[in-house]
Amino acid sequence: MIGAHQSGARRPKAHEEVAAKIQRLIQKTLKPGDKLPTQRTMATMFRATRGSVKDAVRRLELMGLVDPHSGKGTTVRKPSSAVFLTHAKLLEEHRQLLSELLDFRKILEPPLAARAAKKASREEVAEIESILQLQAEKVTRGELTIDEDTEFHYAIALASHNSTVLQLLNVLMDVLRESRERSLQVKGRAAKSLAGHRRIMSAIKSKNADVAETAMLRHIEEIEAILLKQL
Repeated sequence: MIGAHQSGARRPKAHEEVAAKIQRLIQKTLKPGDKLPTQRTMATMFRATRGSVKDAVRRLELMGLVDPHSGKGTTVRKPSSAVFLTHAKLLEEHRQLLSELLDFRKILEPPLAARAAKKASREEVAEIESILQLQAEKVTRGELTIDEDTEFHYAIALASHNSTVLQLLNVLMDVLRESRERSLQVKGRAAKSLAGHRRIMSAIKSKNADVAETAMLRHIEEIEAILLKQL
């Protein structure tokens, strides 16, 4: 079980909170080319572990905000090194990256849903159902359901009982969350997402692996159509 639903939302991971604090530090006191404080110093400043600070810096690097230099510290980047690319080129590259991410999801997640249909415990099924209940309540209120969408897919991965897959998903969680943020803001998308989740849940609950796999593939293809149309 995930256990993060008592408050109805996913709690930010420690490194996410640290990354947000570093971003505020950059915005308020640093300029391009300035060095960040050492990881040891930031761990003290933010009352965080060195590991959380390291992961936070890595996150900011992937976002294009900082440049780590081995043995020389980490510097703040210029607003964008991509200013030399045309807007069309940037969109083309983003579309390609998004398309590859969705292809990866189509390879990974349908078999995970099938495994969950075979292996999910009663407690895990109940946990997934509780996520859908929270999602349904938010859809009814017209609220975004990014947290519930994220946790639904993660709960299915948990129910597949494959620790290697979980480690991989933890690495990709931020990128996957960004794609969900994009798709769930499209009008009518949240309700369609909930309907897709319910089809997947029904198959898992009835232990029908083939239907669960097909339902997950259909769900991701619906997301793909929406996201790529946006670009």
